[in-house]
Amino acid sequence: MEYWDIYDAEKKKTGKKMKRNDWCLKDDEYHLTVLGVIARKDGKFLITKRVMTKAWAPGWWEVSGGAAMAGEESEEAVLREIKEETGLDASGFEGGYLFSYKRENPGEGDNYFVDIYRFVGDFSEKDLKLQEAETDGYMFATAQEIKELGNQGIFLHYDSIKEAFEL
Repeated sequence: MEYWDIYDAEKKKTGKKMKRNDWCLKDDEYHLTVLGVIARKDGKFLITKRVMTKAWAPGWWEVSGGAAMAGEESEEAVLREIKEETGLDASGFEGGYLFSYKRENPGEGDNYFVDIYRFVGDFSEKDLKLQEAETDGYMFATAQEIKELGNQGIFLHYDSIKEAFEL
C-alpha cells in the first residue's frame, strides 16, 4: 500500500498520512505532487504521450511527474518519477527546483501542491527506457512545439508550468 504525507496550507508536513488516491483531504489539507521538465543541451525538451488507457487525459502530452510518497522529499520524488517513467537518471544533470503552485478543490478531498523542477543534461534516444504502462511514445520538442500542444489543449498542466520551458 502506498501512502502520501499530508501537508498544511503553508506546505508543512502535518505528521498525518493518506492512502494513495484516497481523496479524503479536508479543505485545509494537501498532498505533494512533483513535475520534472527534462531538457537536452540543444534546447529540446523530452515530453511523453500518456497511454490511451489513462482515465484522465488519455493521449495528452506531458512531462514526468507524480505524487511524493510518505517520507520522501520533493527532489527525491521528482528524480524517482523521472527514472521510473523515462529511464533517465537526472541526478547528475544541471538545474533543479524552479517553483511551486497550489491547487485547491474544495469539497473534493484532492488539494495539492506541485513542485516544478527543470533538469538539463546530455542524453539521447538510446538512454530512454519508457514505462509502457504510463507512456505511449515520446518526442524531443522545442518550447514552441510544446506551446502549440498547450494551445491545442493537449499538454497536461501547460498553463501552470509554461515558464519552465523558458531556458
